Amino acid sequence: MSEPITEKKEAGPPEPAPEPTSADNADTPAAETPAEKKREYKDFGHGDEEKNTHAKVDMSQIELKAEDLYDKEKVDLETLVMEDVFKLLQCGEDGLDPAEAARRLELFGPNKLEHEEQNPFLQFLSFMWNPLSWVMEAAALVAIALSNGGGMPPDWEDFVGIVLLLLVNSSIGFYEERGAGNAVKALMDSLAPKARVKRSGAWSEIESADLVPGDMVAFKIGDIVPADVRLTEAINVSIDQAALTGESLPQSKKVGDQCFSGSTCKQGEAEGVVISTGPNTFFGRAAKLVGQDDDTTGHLQKILAQIGSFCLVSIGLFVVLEIVILYPKYHYSYRRGLNDILVLLIGGIPIAMPTVLSVTLAVGAQQLAKHKAIVTRITAIEELAGVTILCSDKTGTLTTNKLTIDSNLVKTYGPFSAADVMLLAAYASRTENQDAIDACVVGAIPDPAKAREGIKLLDFKPFNPVDKRTEITYREESTGKLKRVTKGMTGIIVEHCTRNKTEEIENRLEADVEEFAARGLRALAVAYEELDGQDPAAEGNGFELIGLLAIFDPPRADTKQTIDDAIALGVKVKMVTGDQLAIAKETGRRLGLGDHMYPAKVLKDGPPVGGKHMSLDEMILDADGFAGVFPEHKYEIVKRLQGLGHLCAMTGDGANDAPALSRANVGIAVEGATDAARGAADIVLTEPGLSTIVHAIRGSRVIFQRMRNYSIYACSVTIRIVVCFAILAFAYQFDFPPFMILIIALLNDGTIMTLSVDRVLPSMTPDAWDLAEIFAFAVAYGIWLTLSTIALFMVLWHTEFFENHFHVDGYHDDVNNNHIHMILYLQVAIISQALIFVTRSHGFFFMERPSIALMVAFGIAQLISSIIAAYANWYFTDVEAISGGWIGIVWVWNIMWYIPLDYIKFAMKATVVKWLRERRERRIVDDRGEPLQRTQSRAASIHESLYSNRVSFIRRAVRTVGFGQGRTVRMSQNELQRFSSLQAQHAGATLARNPSRV
Repeated sequence: MSEPITEKKEAGPPEPAPEPTSADNADTPAAETPAEKKREYKDFGHGDEEKNTHAKVDMSQIELKAEDLYDKEKVDLETLVMEDVFKLLQCGEDGLDPAEAARRLELFGPNKLEHEEQNPFLQFLSFMWNPLSWVMEAAALVAIALSNGGGMPPDWEDFVGIVLLLLVNSSIGFYEERGAGNAVKALMDSLAPKARVKRSGAWSEIESADLVPGDMVAFKIGDIVPADVRLTEAINVSIDQAALTGESLPQSKKVGDQCFSGSTCKQGEAEGVVISTGPNTFFGRAAKLVGQDDDTTGHLQKILAQIGSFCLVSIGLFVVLEIVILYPKYHYSYRRGLNDILVLLIGGIPIAMPTVLSVTLAVGAQQLAKHKAIVTRITAIEELAGVTILCSDKTGTLTTNKLTIDSNLVKTYGPFSAADVMLLAAYASRTENQDAIDACVVGAIPDPAKAREGIKLLDFKPFNPVDKRTEITYREESTGKLKRVTKGMTGIIVEHCTRNKTEEIENRLEADVEEFAARGLRALAVAYEELDGQDPAAEGNGFELIGLLAIFDPPRADTKQTIDDAIALGVKVKMVTGDQLAIAKETGRRLGLGDHMYPAKVLKDGPPVGGKHMSLDEMILDADGFAGVFPEHKYEIVKRLQGLGHLCAMTGDGANDAPALSRANVGIAVEGATDAARGAADIVLTEPGLSTIVHAIRGSRVIFQRMRNYSIYACSVTIRIVVCFAILAFAYQFDFPPFMILIIALLNDGTIMTLSVDRVLPSMTPDAWDLAEIFAFAVAYGIWLTLSTIALFMVLWHTEFFENHFHVDGYHDDVNNNHIHMILYLQVAIISQALIFVTRSHGFFFMERPSIALMVAFGIAQLISSIIAAYANWYFTDVEAISGGWIGIVWVWNIMWYIPLDYIKFAMKATVVKWLRERRERRIVDDRGEPLQRTQSRAASIHESLYSNRVSFIRRAVRTVGFGQGRTVRMSQNELQRFSSLQAQHAGATLARNPSRV
């Protein structure tokens, strides 16, 4: 009973129809002479229309199986004949009755996107859920709870200091993240708030959230389509769905066509039946993909986790050694051993690292804002520095999203010049209430006012989907003659041309149209005739084809330079557009981007057999771009590139870009982007063009260098504190006061905050965290600084060198003399802070001038350290002031040990670091001998589990305490990746399982 189903085209904009061939001409009936043959001019974008089909099931059996409804080859609500749609959805043209509508609302849920608000308190607590915070919390616990023994009170001083640092760090992170936009909320706000619906034969206005599959709805010019709809009536309907599909022009719609939820009616009025609502619509799927991954741990958080792991291992090793050595061998009391352990916990972990990096990123965000780039996710700055691939939407991003006539490609077929053809085409265009075509034609002439200058308008026929042309009849004021001009689709215009319709002209026209189509240009034909007499309704002397215009969406003026600059910075640019393949290739050629592009269907079908690509991943990596893509495709491309180890950035401006913007390591919303795109993006550009991206990349690399310099410094200090004081405890039972370690940490980190404005040069290649290099430098510097402290202590304790040569007091009575504590405090504080000048430079530290802020902060910190050493008699923490002579000795000692640090750096680069880089290069060379850059991305790693995704932590807590309960609609990942609107069939499947009781 069912008709055979035709092959369903790939979801997305139609591909250009195939070019006519000689074989096509050979099929012309013999009885038809060449002059009578009707040519089919393949105007780009006007290919064969998709035919509606029947379902491959017995429609008399309404209770279809779920597996049948989800089989795209059997049932597709987008393309079924309308009779089958009504049967499947169990509805009629009079609409549903209120009781059935209420029942379906319970089944399908409201026609809106569910949004789960995060609890602010839990979100704040989540910033204390990482390895660095764990050690801080453990140290605070030791100070307040475990230190109460040996006749001594709890260590309140250390406890308060640690808790303050923890709260400051969490507050900064909470403040930065809380201010970020919410993508799903923006998508929700884009839906139509009201809808006109017919129920029980009567029209009424209801909240769009109350629509259900099977409802009959109506909309007109200016309305937002409230749900996914199949049209049952359409009067001159034109729908703007650029923000959803990326198509440049509004699309004409007829009876049986589908209109997407969230698109805008630009012309006409229509009625239709709702086939999908809420998260099951095309629009809803885009929202569902935004932030879909459970893994939202940022790249910087993962790096912090790995650095935290390094510090944890270092601390843990020496804490265990202290426990197994100090207590059994030296019989330390409980409280004395605990104080030594507290020194390692406080001094070993870079407790302010998240705060320092947050401040560095915050200052960087302010600097980027000067270049009109607003950062909504602060850690995206660090990821932007390492981006290796930039995927960019075309429409409105690489191009202006404003159609333009290419004046260099105007074809003429009559006595008129190219300029005359463009002027006459402007005559045949509206000057008010223009559609996109009329606007670009009028805008193409030097002075738009000339579109009505020197003529008197007598009659005008605007474009409509039936005639597919415009026509003007006018009187030329200079001669008084009546003339007529028409413009429109090539095939339609040629049918009206009788004066110069020759075989030669038609062959030329056909070749020109095919040339335009191959280049992704729309062809617009123009014809002209004169009228005898003064009757504007009279027949003319016959239209004459005078020209063919090429219409395209031009690239932005600065886009080519931006792409060139990005490539020079080592960033590969790929175009990912919803427009047709030929248009994408033409845009790629004009931008110097390349035209090695593929249609979206290859993402489903894979590379062709026998081609040069062995896998889909290889094809995606090699391609210059993809065309005809929908949100799922963009999302999949970004995800696969990340799976290959690349940090991926994505630019876009529409709701169709939101899923990929959310998935990308760095999502960039261009100027004029929709709220949905801005909400999903990490960086929002506030001025036209992409040149800001290049500034942002350079700026992010400057920020990255600052963070890398600090990371080396912080890890070095960890090694020097842990190893130094553990060795002194093992060898001499030396007990350094924990509070003084906290003072060192406060002064050091206060100084290091100024790294956020330090002078550094950006790299010309994408940055990557090479933690092996960082840890290698840290160990080398840390060991050297450890030796400097131990050597000072040994000379001070075992000899009288300083007393004899500098006439200072000696301290040989007790290894834990309070003055010795102060001497070692000053030595550690000074040389530890000075280390930053070595880690921030590539050559000698004095050859690269630091920022004034860093120098001033360093000077103030050293002054404070020296004042503390000279005057602080803090008996509660076992330190006493030392003389000026000892302060001078410590300064000279540190200078002597500081000078070799640069040579250690050079030696490390020439040996260990060189070996590490060579080993890495050997590992990233694939089997074909071609280097393939692989960087840390969102792929799972053992270290990121330590951060255990703060978002997942929040969700678990929400479920535990009962916050934020609400209805959600879930769908499997497999369904999302089938590259077509499978969710549209959910309506029929649900109704089949829950038939109406009436």
